[in-house]
Amino acid sequence: MTFENPSPKGALLGFALLLVSIEFHCHSSDGQANDSSPPNIIIIYTDDQGFGDTSSLNPDAKFQTPNLDRLAKEGISFTNAHSPDTVCTPSRYGLLTGRFCWRTEKKSGVLGAEHACLIRNRQMTLASFLGDNGYDTAMVGKWHLGMDFPGEPGQRDWQKPVNDMPLDKGFDYFYGVPASLNYGVLAWFENRFAKVPPTLFTAKKNNNRHSDYRIQPPYQRSPEATQQALKKPGMEVAPDFIDNQCLTKFTDQAIQWMSERSKASKQKKPFFLYLPLTSPHYPVCPLPEFWGQGQCGGYGEFLIETDHHVGRILSFLKKSGMDHNTLVIFSSDNGPENSWKNRIKEFGHHSNHHFRGGKRDIYEGGHRVPLFARWPAGIKNPGRQWSRVIGQVDLLATFAELLQSPLPENAGQDSQSFASVLIDADSQYKRAPLINHSAKGQFSITHGDWKLILPHRKSPGELYNLNADPGEKRNVIAQQPEVTKRLKAKATEIVVQGRTTPGIAQANDTGYWNDLGWITRSKYEAQAIPVN
Repeated sequence: MTFENPSPKGALLGFALLLVSIEFHCHSSDGQANDSSPPNIIIIYTDDQGFGDTSSLNPDAKFQTPNLDRLAKEGISFTNAHSPDTVCTPSRYGLLTGRFCWRTEKKSGVLGAEHACLIRNRQMTLASFLGDNGYDTAMVGKWHLGMDFPGEPGQRDWQKPVNDMPLDKGFDYFYGVPASLNYGVLAWFENRFAKVPPTLFTAKKNNNRHSDYRIQPPYQRSPEATQQALKKPGMEVAPDFIDNQCLTKFTDQAIQWMSERSKASKQKKPFFLYLPLTSPHYPVCPLPEFWGQGQCGGYGEFLIETDHHVGRILSFLKKSGMDHNTLVIFSSDNGPENSWKNRIKEFGHHSNHHFRGGKRDIYEGGHRVPLFARWPAGIKNPGRQWSRVIGQVDLLATFAELLQSPLPENAGQDSQSFASVLIDADSQYKRAPLINHSAKGQFSITHGDWKLILPHRKSPGELYNLNADPGEKRNVIAQQPEVTKRLKAKATEIVVQGRTTPGIAQANDTGYWNDLGWITRSKYEAQAIPVN
């Protein structure tokens, strides 16, 4: 099934009509009325940043993040926002498609650098939707959803293009790296080609600022030479690649691309920039000018550097005159890496704040993440917090509502718009039950104050009242059989119907799988739409 979208002209008109219909009269800081053109949209997506790794959300943080705090002060701080999963690949899939990744073939874990892209050709993404509605689109940063490189490792033909990558999923422009740095094929890719091809090899090296590793020269000419030098298998790397240059290069390139859009502003064409950064994911490698800042070692320094680059984006928007009508959304792909435990002992810093667990875990620390939205022209009563549940998977439907460009039945199946929260300070928005998912394939469902962690293999179910027990310390499943029954039935419905939102049932990409331990195979096969 294919889908069509309204013309750019129709979508922009729809946006203007929406603003009129809700009596949306915004004013800039100098008191001049703002026009009703659609906003530029920027999504800044960090990697493994916990809820407690921003100073506005964690008053006891051992480092300050003034630019992230500015987003909260001048916009909305969503204190109950969730990544679609607890590791990189599935969260990025959910963010970009509005559909949970566990509906695909990828039921657990992450991809490497080289793999068939999880986003199917012609599947709607944030980029394709906004592009069809008149936007220029760019992705700058870490992809981690699969790419098709020319040839095999050690026998590449880098004169040939990379395929099945961001340019094939709705983006007009791409600059970045294929995946997390530990997976190799490391080069500064621009569109379909590496600026300098990854013809050398390397492996992880000791990191003197953190308990992880570095990816830095010298590099070897073969995997065998890397094995001999570092006692580890070699992964592909370009001669000019250095891990600590990622944040600077990505921010530089993002600003350059936006600057080109600014010079063409007479065309009144909005832009969408997806900026997934590589920090604070390993390797934790802050630049020397940030050493010694904060009170949380190299990790704190790395987040201070990250905050600095967010500030560079905000400064550019102000100087270019695009600040007022640009919607900036900042969030993280999952909770903090396991080193969060050592930071508590060594520095007294809680990357997961008061939540339980971290990256890979089904508990709140694995998927409750910082999420800020700033849009001077659009957000009513900035500086407020929103404490009800939302998901990153909801961004596609939110943008669709802002543009008054309805999604087709086979797109954004798990995406529910929270646009009213942005433009109405008195919004009574309540999300449908939200599914979360762990790196090992375990499910949970949250509705209102209740969170049910569903049985998974040898792990029994657990039930928590998050309002009374945000740290998930008191499992009350034995005391609340009716709540458990209701949430289990809703989770079953969301899985077998192929969607969270109302509409025509959709097929998941596979049949029954073993992580659905609370649903029998026969029940699943009786209710689910057969795989196409």
